[in-house]
Amino acid sequence: MDYRDLVFLEVAQQLSFSRAAESLFISQPAVSKHIQELESSLNAKLFDRKNNVISLTQAGEIVFQHLKQIKKRYEVMEFELGRLSQAFSGVLRIGASTTISQYFLPKFLIEFSKQYPEIKLSVIAGNTAYMESLLTKNEIDIALVENQSSKSGLAYNNFFRDRLLVVCSKNSLYAKKHSLTINQLQTAPMLLREKGSGTLQVIYSELSSKGVEVDKLNVAIRLGDTESIKRFLPHFNGIAFLSKGSIEKELFEKEFITIETPNLVFERNFRYATLQGYQYKPATLFINQLKAYNF
Repeated sequence: MDYRDLVFLEVAQQLSFSRAAESLFISQPAVSKHIQELESSLNAKLFDRKNNVISLTQAGEIVFQHLKQIKKRYEVMEFELGRLSQAFSGVLRIGASTTISQYFLPKFLIEFSKQYPEIKLSVIAGNTAYMESLLTKNEIDIALVENQSSKSGLAYNNFFRDRLLVVCSKNSLYAKKHSLTINQLQTAPMLLREKGSGTLQVIYSELSSKGVEVDKLNVAIRLGDTESIKRFLPHFNGIAFLSKGSIEKELFEKEFITIETPNLVFERNFRYATLQGYQYKPATLFINQLKAYNF
């Protein structure tokens, strides 16, 4: 595919020239130049621009749909050629936050290994800050993280939207409460993750945005991973914040009870991070499949 086509696809998906430039590691003027050249060659306007908001024109939508199909065919072609030349080989070093590594990554890794059996996988788990540290030191090739902030020198992209639920044990006094106001939440005994955790950063960010002084929360204990919180919660008369994907079994069996928190939404993007400008074929294959996977 022509590079201009790839630039167009990125802008069409992001609906942002600046975000497309960040994803492609090129300048925003370069993105604009490629789009202008493509519009000139096709003799068609591809984007409408109004008040710093862009959208696809009717022509742009047609081009978008066709180029997506063409890109998919190219990927199939490259995969088949790679199989012939055994190009899909090597070692891929993956770092993942504890929540992602425990509850989201296992099934995906099985599927990836089936498709690329010659790529050997090495997985390290830890909190988000530790994964970013390993990536910066080039001790892993890709980091799967859950924080909202970004570290200099790393490029981040979203691959899944996750929601944190406020939950308690079925035996807790809080199980009788269907909801908690912001004031009630501030005084409730709670289990929280350790500092450096992406989960903790999401909780603090949402509470701070609503005027809650997070250093005054009633934190009973801090634990190092989701599994520890899940084991502790049945014996705890308080609340915890847990990823919906990590407690499906407990919710189904009604061991844990969800508590509504009006005006508070604890959501986060799971993101993959690489070193700026980093290109490594196994990592690219991993990222492409990660973005297409149905978690």
